[in-house]
Amino acid sequence: MITSTVKQLPKSTAELEIKISWDEIREVYEKIFNKVAGEVEIEGFRKGKAPKELVEKRINKAKLYEEVIKEVVPAAYSKALAENKLTPVSSPKIEVAKAKENEDWVVKAQVALKPKILLKNYKEKIKELKKSKVKIWTPGKGQEKKKEDNKPTLDEIINTILSEVEVELSDLLINEEANRLLANLVDQTQKLGLTVEQYLISKGKTSEQLRAEYAKQAAKNLSIEFALAEIADKENITVTPEDLEKIIAKVEKPEEREKLKQDSYYLAHLLRQQKTLDFLSNL
Repeated sequence: MITSTVKQLPKSTAELEIKISWDEIREVYEKIFNKVAGEVEIEGFRKGKAPKELVEKRINKAKLYEEVIKEVVPAAYSKALAENKLTPVSSPKIEVAKAKENEDWVVKAQVALKPKILLKNYKEKIKELKKSKVKIWTPGKGQEKKKEDNKPTLDEIINTILSEVEVELSDLLINEEANRLLANLVDQTQKLGLTVEQYLISKGKTSEQLRAEYAKQAAKNLSIEFALAEIADKENITVTPEDLEKIIAKVEKPEEREKLKQDSYYLAHLLRQQKTLDFLSNL
């Protein structure tokens, strides 16, 4: 039997407390034990036929319970999400709080939820930005004045949106995005034949400074991501199958087209973002 309760934490975060009955644990343990026992060879007995007591002395119980955790916890977590109608937007932070023989187990899982988003006067601010880019050009006396229309850059539009949005981000979500950015850095430095330590020395930074910078960048990335999604919802900006087909049809190599088809959900996400930015550019 699996039961769960949920507690709302600050910053769009929730904590699940999941109780798993010992009967449930024992059933999975026995299944894994029997599988392992079938492979154990003990002198004087045919393979897999030795008494349970002798087998238990030969095997590492801690290793068996590690396998139990791998099987039980993900299933219990999924069940708890469904029961509590939670839709996380990041990987969970899971802790096995109690795991003793002959007692119910307790697992705690913290999850990041969709953040609360407050959009302020982003339309008006973007219109003001566009007006500020229009300059009056006067080449010489007696010649008619002309308007020189310099469109706002993508960065200017994004920064304007960021100035007009409040997003309550979970620390779990920020940490996950910062870890992704750091993983990308590791890949890049390795391709250059450098270690992260060498990279830090070349930049004159400590690992703590780098982590703080990436956390700040992560918060910015996530804020614009959720802000654009909220604007798209508000303005009913959608991506149709025809939109996807047009993009995929432009790709020449068949293997790349097939990859895009498999990643159609992510492609639709990117295309919706682009449509939203186009909408904002044309306000």
